[in-house]
Amino acid sequence: MLDQTNLKADVDRIGYVVKRYPRYSETFIVNEILSHESAGLPIEIFSARPPVDTHFQDLISLVRAPVHYLPANLSKASDFWRLLSNASASHPVIASRLHRMLKHDPADVAAAVALANHAVASGITHFHAHFATSASNVAWLASELSGIPFTMTAHAKDIFHDSVDQESLVAKLKSARATVTVSDFNMNYLQQRYGDAADRVVRIYNGLNLDEFPYCPGAGRRPIILAVGRLVEKKGFDVLVDACAILAKRGLEFSCQVIGDGGEAEFLRSRVSESGLDRRVEFLGPQPQELVKKALRNAAIFAAPCVQGSDGNRDGLPTVLLEAMAIGTPCVSTPVTGIPEAVRHNDTGLLVPERDPHALANALQKLLSDSETSRRLAEAARRHIESEFDIQRNALMLRQLFGVTNHQQKCSVGHPVDTVLV
Repeated sequence: MLDQTNLKADVDRIGYVVKRYPRYSETFIVNEILSHESAGLPIEIFSARPPVDTHFQDLISLVRAPVHYLPANLSKASDFWRLLSNASASHPVIASRLHRMLKHDPADVAAAVALANHAVASGITHFHAHFATSASNVAWLASELSGIPFTMTAHAKDIFHDSVDQESLVAKLKSARATVTVSDFNMNYLQQRYGDAADRVVRIYNGLNLDEFPYCPGAGRRPIILAVGRLVEKKGFDVLVDACAILAKRGLEFSCQVIGDGGEAEFLRSRVSESGLDRRVEFLGPQPQELVKKALRNAAIFAAPCVQGSDGNRDGLPTVLLEAMAIGTPCVSTPVTGIPEAVRHNDTGLLVPERDPHALANALQKLLSDSETSRRLAEAARRHIESEFDIQRNALMLRQLFGVTNHQQKCSVGHPVDTVLV
């Protein structure tokens, strides 16, 4: 049982609610939290599920916020009722609002009760959830129980996938103090699809700590085409393999490296072999961020041939694409969702139609053979990232949405403490 004897602080304290923490791939959330901490804003992290990844990025070790694991799948009905009884006894406001939970999933309710109970005791002033699905469900219900306001960030799968619960999403859009999304495309999509319910949707781009991604001029790089991401349909890596086959038939000197893992790994490897590209295309598996940065600095081109999946799923605005642009690696991508807001055709990169291997091959060949174009695009891309995707600037906008009024105190230094709320 967590000791909940803390008194409410005189400063704002934000509860970050996520589905699982830590996650290997969700560095954008960690960047955000670190930026808040550097500004002196106290953060606590609440994970609705335990982590399942076996490796984690070094960046996570810099986070000072304590991590709490919320109960989700209680093994006995008696455990569930004990949780409700204890929270109700500690905080009558929770007891008075439990009737609002009757129609919701018991796992979400259990997590929300534990979150609300801890938040009221410890002085949490605001909840912010990432992804408009399970984590936002928990933050929303905890807000209903405690009266503590919440915001959420909607990304991609959580708004585009066929499985999205539209009724639940509308309810959260209406209840949230604001909903952040990561591109103008997403914002327009939500407003057009959900009308008045999406009146409080705002766009704040995911940001980068630009000190961690210094610009590296591309002169003299080897002809390496780099792609990074999960090996899933929406990344379009099958199109990249086909484009590489076209470049090989044209006799171009190049190699292609793919960093990541996923459900299409065997399919993609088979496609490479069938195309005779075993000596050209190399699958490197998942890599820590420092090695990804090194690969970005070494590559002549970064390719992100994203597509809309057969299930409606698509990327929002891949963080690694922004990282490539910051570092100075010229990029080729597709006009999927928010990508054209970063990669502006023939200005900050090249865009080609999705699922068009010939157009992709032509763009890759252009950058491999035209160093002046590559230099021009890379320099403009860095300027654009500095202007629109700086984490310090964008995290400040988030804090304004949270209603933060006093965050000048320094966060205490020390290792985060993991606890299980029961």
